[in-house]
Amino acid sequence: MHLFGRTRELQALGEAFTDSARGNGRLVIITGGPGSGKTQLLHEFLTTLNSTGARILTGTAGSAERDQPMSLAGQLLRNAEAECAMSHHAPSAEHASAHVRRPAAPGHWPVGAAPDHETAVETLLRLAGGDRPLVIAVDDAHAMDRPSLQTIVHLLHRSRFRRMLVVCATSGHLGETRSPAHTELLRQPHRRVRLAPLSEASVGELLAAQAGRALPGHIRDAYHRATAGSPLLVHALLDDSTHFAPEIGPPVAGAAYRQAVLSLLHRGEPGHVGVARALAALGSLAATVPVGELTGTTPAGTQEAVDALNSSGLLDGHVFRHPTAAAAVLEDMDVVARTRLHGRIAHLLYRSGAPVVDVARNLRLADLVPAGWGAGILRTAAEQALAADDVERCTDYLGLVLRDCTDERERHALSVALARAEWRTNPAAAAPHLEPLREAALAGELSMRDTATVLRYLLWQGDTELAAQAVATLVHAQSPADAQIVAEVEFVRQWFYGVALPGKGSPVAGLDPRRRQPHTGAGGLAARVAALIGGEATDDSAAAVAQALQGHQLDHLNLELVAMSLLAVAHADRPAIAAEACDALLERAVERRATTWQALLGSIRAEIALLRGDVTTASQGALAALGTLRAESWGVLIGLPLSTAVSAHTAMGSYDEAEELLKQDVPEPMFRTVFGIQYLRARGHHFLATDRPFAALGDFETCGRLLREGNPSLQKGIPWRSDLALANLRIGKARTAREWAEEQLRLPGGHSSRARAMALRLLAATCKPHRRASLLRESIDLLKACGDRYALAQAYADLSAAHYELGEYARARLVARQAAREAEACRIESPVDAHLLEDPVRTDGAESDAGPAILSDAECRVAGLAALGYTNREISARLHVTISTVEQHLTRVYRKLNVANRSELPSKMLDHRIPKLSDRWASTHSSAG
Repeated sequence: MHLFGRTRELQALGEAFTDSARGNGRLVIITGGPGSGKTQLLHEFLTTLNSTGARILTGTAGSAERDQPMSLAGQLLRNAEAECAMSHHAPSAEHASAHVRRPAAPGHWPVGAAPDHETAVETLLRLAGGDRPLVIAVDDAHAMDRPSLQTIVHLLHRSRFRRMLVVCATSGHLGETRSPAHTELLRQPHRRVRLAPLSEASVGELLAAQAGRALPGHIRDAYHRATAGSPLLVHALLDDSTHFAPEIGPPVAGAAYRQAVLSLLHRGEPGHVGVARALAALGSLAATVPVGELTGTTPAGTQEAVDALNSSGLLDGHVFRHPTAAAAVLEDMDVVARTRLHGRIAHLLYRSGAPVVDVARNLRLADLVPAGWGAGILRTAAEQALAADDVERCTDYLGLVLRDCTDERERHALSVALARAEWRTNPAAAAPHLEPLREAALAGELSMRDTATVLRYLLWQGDTELAAQAVATLVHAQSPADAQIVAEVEFVRQWFYGVALPGKGSPVAGLDPRRRQPHTGAGGLAARVAALIGGEATDDSAAAVAQALQGHQLDHLNLELVAMSLLAVAHADRPAIAAEACDALLERAVERRATTWQALLGSIRAEIALLRGDVTTASQGALAALGTLRAESWGVLIGLPLSTAVSAHTAMGSYDEAEELLKQDVPEPMFRTVFGIQYLRARGHHFLATDRPFAALGDFETCGRLLREGNPSLQKGIPWRSDLALANLRIGKARTAREWAEEQLRLPGGHSSRARAMALRLLAATCKPHRRASLLRESIDLLKACGDRYALAQAYADLSAAHYELGEYARARLVARQAAREAEACRIESPVDAHLLEDPVRTDGAESDAGPAILSDAECRVAGLAALGYTNREISARLHVTISTVEQHLTRVYRKLNVANRSELPSKMLDHRIPKLSDRWASTHSSAG
């Protein structure tokens, strides 16, 4: 390890040696804080003397040997013997014995044996009077035993005109140590070499040497800030950083840094260690707390320790420069001692009126709940932590209080509060706290808010019967506010889980919008959803639900009610409105680190993408949602992301992936919920796609039975009759298929455009080609209105086949291209045969005489619909113009395209000599709804 930034200090030592070699005995004292590089400087200096012929004696004092008289002097004399034995300049043993009481033979002073003071001085003087300069280097001189110190001092007194240099490295920097050796050495004539911390420039030079190139200034600054220029710490950070990465980047504090921190800590006075530990435990509070009360030190002693720790590069004021340093200091403590320290800190902070969060943090680290005030502090801190979205800290605090709580009602309240917090990130973790409270909820032993939490858990597990019992038992004797809470849970039970609607005495009746009661908060949201599901869906009713969702913080919303609301809007043919509201809520859930919200909202967002025909996004979103929570945390709601993922993979033709998803275990109660019905539908359509129509028929019949037994208003969003029509069609029962499709179409008003479009398409499959084309065109119009591009591609494919069967080949090709365009937008394989997408080959060798006709946008829209086979009346209704206007547009189109009638339009629309005409028509036609 090379020295950086120590050129002047090394030069000063060299000058002192040169002067001493001329016969002027010198003492040089190297001072600096722990880790400042004193030992390294001493080593580097001695290395420069290798070519001078100087006789070098070295010794290192240690605090463990401070009570062993002449221990350092013994080191020097043993080194002298070894050096003499190896040098051809060494005096003989007999010559040495003339000057000392004992022969200076190697090994005469073994380790542990100590020479007397006079012998040591005489021996060293004899060496200093030889023909070679003598250099005595003592490291950690402040820890020298007193007899050895006296030897050095007497030697200095008697060698002022001898060729001798004594260099002592001592940690007496700034005079904070009370070492007698350091004080005595300072009284002697000497030259001082002070080692200040490395400058930023020197740190940059050291980093550049290690990296082989200059590094950016911000990296140099980061190393300097973390170490205050301490060479020991800089090198330790370098070791760690180069261990984790091939190139030097921002500092990484690892094992080498931790070891360096502890080395610095234990080099100092024992009292300094206690202060360092207290400061590490206090963290940012260190400057505001009387540390002496924690460590039993005086203010002066505390300040002395703080100064020493600052000079070593560990502290910046009263705070550790790097959090890893503080962690290392605390980890170096015995566990019991560390917890006791945090307990003392907590009491001190509480008495001084410190913020609750600081007191609670230390109570948690101390694993302590002081009688009288501890529980209150921890509960308040838990609420603050949850408000700050720190679920882990919140649950730590509540768990600590619960552990020591003996009051049963209080334990119930703590258990529910703990479960509510854990529910945000892991519903499965909440189960052990809520499962034992089933009976307490039924018995009315919980607050209404806590009861609602237990009911929520029951519903999440699919236990709707017990939830219904709890509602019936509790609601009648409660205040209006409490009744509202239970009513919201009951509303979710009835609509979200598909159970039958209640009678007039049910608490959910209070949320019925037809009762003209005021609605606020989540109750108002429930009323709006009831209006959306139970009545005719409009843009205004969907927007009202979305606006109600946006008006609340996540903490004030019932997650299940939110999910139901978004799905209701999406299945009411307003997926764009639902997507916008869902995205806003999802963004907030991510910001709040509410994992459960993220998972459920993510699965809803995937379902919305599926409803819009974006099957790729739907599959990705559903799989991401499934990966956000463990399977056991989903409960019965796992049916939502699973059904979406299976449906999306089936639509994409990824049958193996869908099959793997269907192998996943699901809870049996799921099949008694709306999510189970959606799962069965997804599985049924997968069975159809993989040629298992009878298995599909069984799943669809089960869906119908479950829905008939449940809430009838949910049936309009779940077209199980159309599913049965499709399955019967596949097994050859066209008449039965037609009956189910017609029954779907006869449902009283309000059922969705998507459900009607599906029924029309299936009905068309049972009809003659002419009737089939008309029904498919009506289906296509509905699908455009609800935005399902996947279903639209399939409907266009059916229409193309119908035209082909009628011999209208040009029209079939035109519609087939539209089907391919929709399929491409969905990123799925085209549902039409390739030959229908090819241009016809002219057999008469003639070229089309159609010029580059230019149609207006209105003419293009009319021509496009006419080419697809729409009648003038249908075009009039479709484009909201009069039949006369349609006829006028067609007359101009015929003239511009040089055709006699509408039957010739499809071939002209496909003519490559009319540039971009089909694209212009496609863009206007697809947006006309």
